[in-house]
Amino acid sequence: MEGVSEKNIQLFNQNLRYEQPSEIIDFVLQFAKNPWLTTSFGPYSAALLYAVTLEKPDIQVVWCDTGFNTNATYNHARSLIEKLQLNIEICTPKYTTAYIKNKVGEPTIDNPNHGFFSEKVKLEPFREALQKHRPDVWFTNLRKGQTTHRDSLDILSFTNEGILKVCPFYHFTDADLEQFLKAHDLPVEFDYYDPVKALENRECGIHLQE
Repeated sequence: MEGVSEKNIQLFNQNLRYEQPSEIIDFVLQFAKNPWLTTSFGPYSAALLYAVTLEKPDIQVVWCDTGFNTNATYNHARSLIEKLQLNIEICTPKYTTAYIKNKVGEPTIDNPNHGFFSEKVKLEPFREALQKHRPDVWFTNLRKGQTTHRDSLDILSFTNEGILKVCPFYHFTDADLEQFLKAHDLPVEFDYYDPVKALENRECGIHLQE
């Protein structure tokens, strides 16, 4: 990506450390040719969706819907899609939820088929979306302190494929995000469960494979 490279990314991260999310987003969009944003419609998802679409309303938003979300999450997703007029693509598994349950059983972390489950309901649809859209910039709501892997990242990082991953809220705490959401009259939905991630401090898979 023009302007940010492996050689200077550390310097950019130092310079962006105390900038507001909107300034980080504006900076990156100057160079982005084909940016996208991924979301799981988790508890604080509205922050990133709002902040990025405020600067680029037509940005491609991708949601890998596993089919195992809570009713509250689906309501939350519909509300934000309508409220923010998201340009969204919903990626779904080739198998139905009923088929997956029949073949794998409940997708708990101790299920010996959990790897197959993760691959079919989330990783495979994600890779297909990635191949279709070929983004050069990836906005995501990863934050420091969530998992060991995420602690190894920063505001800006590169995936193995050379995509610039951008985390505008990387240094925000839960309290910081709640304050941001309240200030912008945005919803929070804690009735959320990612069956691929399964445990709160476990990586969801999409970011590990990058």
